[in-house]
Amino acid sequence: MRKNLITIGIVFVLNGCSTQVIDPAQPHIKVNMSTQTIDNVLFYPSPLQDQAPQFDQIVSSDYLPAFRLGMKQHNTEIAAIVNNTASATFDNTISAMETSGEQLNRVSRAFFNLSALMSDDSMLKIENNILPELTHHEDNIYLNQALFSRVESIYQNRNLLKGEQKYLTEIYYNDFLRAGAKLSLQDQVKIRSINTLLAKASADFSQNVLASFKHDVIVVNDKALLDGLSDNEIASLATAADSAGEKGYMITLVNTTRQPILASLTNRELRQKIWQTSSQRAKSNNGPLAIKMAQLRADKAVLLGYPTWAAYTVADQMAKTPDAVFAILDDLVPKAVAKTKTESQDIRDIMNKEGATFELQPWDWAFYAEKVRKQKYSLDESLIKPYFEFNRVLEDGLFYAMNRLYGIDIKPRTDLPVWHKDVMAFEVFNKDASSIGIFYLDPYARPGKNGGAWMDEFVTQSDLLGTHPVVYNALNIPKPAAGNPTLMTFDEVTTMFHEFGHAVHGLFSKVKYPSIAGTATARDFVEFPSQFNEDWDINPEVISHYAKHYQTGEPIPSALLNKILASHKFNQGHDTTEYLAAAIIDMEWHSITPNTQIDNVETFEHNMLAKHGIDYAPVPPRYKTSYFNHSFGGGYSAGYYAYLWTEVLAADAFSYMATTGGLTLENGNKYRETILSKGNSQDLMESYIRFRGEKPNTDALLLRRGLND
Repeated sequence: MRKNLITIGIVFVLNGCSTQVIDPAQPHIKVNMSTQTIDNVLFYPSPLQDQAPQFDQIVSSDYLPAFRLGMKQHNTEIAAIVNNTASATFDNTISAMETSGEQLNRVSRAFFNLSALMSDDSMLKIENNILPELTHHEDNIYLNQALFSRVESIYQNRNLLKGEQKYLTEIYYNDFLRAGAKLSLQDQVKIRSINTLLAKASADFSQNVLASFKHDVIVVNDKALLDGLSDNEIASLATAADSAGEKGYMITLVNTTRQPILASLTNRELRQKIWQTSSQRAKSNNGPLAIKMAQLRADKAVLLGYPTWAAYTVADQMAKTPDAVFAILDDLVPKAVAKTKTESQDIRDIMNKEGATFELQPWDWAFYAEKVRKQKYSLDESLIKPYFEFNRVLEDGLFYAMNRLYGIDIKPRTDLPVWHKDVMAFEVFNKDASSIGIFYLDPYARPGKNGGAWMDEFVTQSDLLGTHPVVYNALNIPKPAAGNPTLMTFDEVTTMFHEFGHAVHGLFSKVKYPSIAGTATARDFVEFPSQFNEDWDINPEVISHYAKHYQTGEPIPSALLNKILASHKFNQGHDTTEYLAAAIIDMEWHSITPNTQIDNVETFEHNMLAKHGIDYAPVPPRYKTSYFNHSFGGGYSAGYYAYLWTEVLAADAFSYMATTGGLTLENGNKYRETILSKGNSQDLMESYIRFRGEKPNTDALLLRRGLND
């Protein structure tokens, strides 16, 4: 999931202004107002409802002038706070910072969101130009001693404050400390240098991954090699090839090591080629970058008084310490590996029956696991997908469930401009017909769009600023050939529900200050609402409402539905193991100390997995280092564990809700009020306890993943 707009190694939070202050002298920032002001829509708040961006009027040449004007204006606003002769108060310092940076926030949200959604060479060039300036801009805020002195004086008297004001003051003070506000000038110079290097390296890493989606493709000329795929799937590959100027059929990679297409292809050599292409992506460029970034982060952590980057990162999360993270990961490893080996035996039994003479390899797992699934549950993906047509899943599944749970209505807004013709715009209404905000859905994969799925905001809810949320979900469903329906896998259905869990977290926010609104929470909490939302896709009432044949409209047969529900825990040993392996790699990269010598990325990965007893060859990590964008290109360094940490909360919460009636408006309103509306305005565990009545435990997680069988 993508919350911070600049997730490239610097933590540049763009809600209000929780990260920007300025050195009045920045000679490299110049704005030609006389030629840009009239035509540049990013210079002004959007006149559209809820300040939804004017996507149809933004052009690439708008960005740099708008960024530089934003920094210039922000400098002036921060200087006014610093130079205020009155004693520092919450209103004239903290609240003033929250209202500053409007122009910079507007262009940043537009640019960094759209660069993830539809990047091209011009966007990459702009990013390379502006990142050093933004990094310098951020450093000047958090290393501004006069500004920090004002924040510190408010912090020292924080007990005179209440509620959001007290909590926000503590967050600001901690952020300044973690940025190096109390370091010597000499060490601050070092921090600035490291931040600049990290920003550049992280951007390069992300751009290399993005480029790999374009260059690391598999072109098949012989249609016979695609045996196992449906006619629609083959047509989609032909369309992809034609769009790229290739002949034949083009297989593009999804974000993870495992590729969904491997479950269907009967040709083993092609499966191997696809898997190896996937696992070696961006290796030559991003391997050295990852080593460099891990070492720079280790150096920065020590300067800030932490033994490792992992210790620095986790200190302000719910987990608090790397030991707490490793404890939960290592506790699950033996359970997951044992379950995986049981699953592998089922696969080997199938292979033996078919006379296979080769050892089970990663490119074989999905193919033979699908055979096991068919054998155990008599399930065939080709028989399931016709019941999961995109529009029906969206409207009669997701939107139906959200209406039942929260009483909301989600209505199309075809009058609003969008950034791509496939994007859909909606307005979200409360039960009393009052408007909540705007929601966009960008469903399909395409060149220039980041892999995976995520949620982010163009406008953050804030009572202080009087803004309503404008949020979006991005998915990467393969687009079918023209005239064909979009038939989804059940994993894609789950992803749709997952991402909308993030969306309602942003939409339902009712917080005064933008820096703590919506999804601006700790990383090991922010995935809780999304994972909680996933399980509504298998709620019997919901799934029976949307699982209908796209041609006949007939409901999914009860026998098939029961098999789908029964198979929900299938392959969970594999899925848990590949996730744990990636989370461990992320934590270990960021547990190195300065001057640690790492010569080979693959050797490092192997050694760390062996150290934790999870080096199981048939099941590689969900992400390998060279394309681990969460860890090296995004904001999840030493934080990928968060998905598991929050799944404990999600499973526990969902289990609890089942005891109080399940899919009811009463349950939804309680969850909305205690969790979704609070953002980061109070202690996160306190928020959870107010909903649940007690702290969570792992019992429901083990049941959810089938690891207690």
